[in-house]
Amino acid sequence: MLNLICIISKYLVLIFIALYTIICYTYFIAKDREKRNRNLNRQIFYIFMIHFLCHVMLIINMKDPKVIIYYLIEIFIAIMYIVSFRLMYQHSSKLLTNNVAFLMLIGYTILLRLSPKLAVRQFILATIGLFISLFIPKIMTKMKNLKNWGNLYGIVGIILLASVFIPGLGRVVNGSRNWISIGGLSLQPMEFVKILFIFFTACSLVKVSTMKDLIVNACIAAAFMLILVVEKDFGAVVLFYIVYFMMVYLATSRPIFMFLGFGFLIAACILGYVLFKDSLFSHVMVRVNAWKDPFKYQQTQGYQVCESLFAIGTGGFAGTGLGNGMPYLIPVAESDFVFSAICEELGVIFGLALILIYLSSFIAMQNIAMKCKQPFYKYVTFGIATSYIFQVMLNIGGATKFIPSTGVTLPLISYGISSVFSTLIMFSIIQNTYIIVSKEATDLEKEKDRIYQRAEAAYAAGNAGPVR
Repeated sequence: MLNLICIISKYLVLIFIALYTIICYTYFIAKDREKRNRNLNRQIFYIFMIHFLCHVMLIINMKDPKVIIYYLIEIFIAIMYIVSFRLMYQHSSKLLTNNVAFLMLIGYTILLRLSPKLAVRQFILATIGLFISLFIPKIMTKMKNLKNWGNLYGIVGIILLASVFIPGLGRVVNGSRNWISIGGLSLQPMEFVKILFIFFTACSLVKVSTMKDLIVNACIAAAFMLILVVEKDFGAVVLFYIVYFMMVYLATSRPIFMFLGFGFLIAACILGYVLFKDSLFSHVMVRVNAWKDPFKYQQTQGYQVCESLFAIGTGGFAGTGLGNGMPYLIPVAESDFVFSAICEELGVIFGLALILIYLSSFIAMQNIAMKCKQPFYKYVTFGIATSYIFQVMLNIGGATKFIPSTGVTLPLISYGISSVFSTLIMFSIIQNTYIIVSKEATDLEKEKDRIYQRAEAAYAAGNAGPVR
């Protein structure tokens, strides 16, 4: 009987996530606002049903009564977040709010399956992050001079990146010196610096008027990336590099910068490989070899990639069911390879739907950026959207052997409080831009109404004739 409940729950999860994903895309084509809002409200029902059914499988397969307590607390916080955000910001993007709640609940669920201790830790710290992120749009609304603080963003960002080299503070993890430890809490400064980097770049691009200004800006941006190279955090280097050149392209609308960006990237990779293959690039070469032929190094450097591919293949389209697989065989399954663990137990269909949900958030962010008339917020929103989707691509690409593993987390799902915090901040910044766009649209409608009313009044006066 219990096995039958698990099987039914597994397939219902796939049906509900398919329905959730469809609404993510009908949102962009729906012209009826009331119908669109009804669909977004229906999404919340699908979120809670998926979360409930996943915990039904966990309770049956893990046989741990604490799962019920975890479920009730998680669902309470999720409801509080959705309701609070909608009440505080009536003109916020409901699609982005829903996606944040959904991804975080999936993250808690899969972490509870892999490591209850890590799941509880992530939940507590992420809840604090959710509470803080609630107030970011209000704070940004009151701070009118954000676009004038470019130098501050650059200085603070470089100092934070360099903090990993302070003795006793910085830590080396998996060959990269990109962590700091404060009071037993480990943080990755890069996750927060990428936000400062986007703000710095946006401030600079707003003020750029000559090629000399652009070159100076590029040199400062290169300083960020050089520090990351010394840290051996090459996943972050690629992320910063792509974000920078995409933002420059948006600001200048010149394709030459895109070609230059790809050219410099290829040249830097070749030069770095030739000069630093045995020093800076030594641990990178391990990942490249594992990517090229993981089965040749199955028992050594290719073990992680092999287990990831085995897990995805074992799960098939529908998955083994939450709690029935062996995702714990994948090294670092809770962070770098969490997508493989999801595909094994919830299925490749679930994994594909997850990718589409990430993509829907990216499209929504890009729409917001393109509609914003203020250059600074347009560039910031575009930079965040680019950083967000490339982080997703780097993580899933590494897990599926599409690209070498980069050690980048899957936003809002992977274990890592630095990543969760920074992503929540980025979503709140996007919501602030959405509120600005909504206000601009409202003001435009009011102006159109005033013009129409004046035209009507003038027409009525012209046809009234002389008063007798």
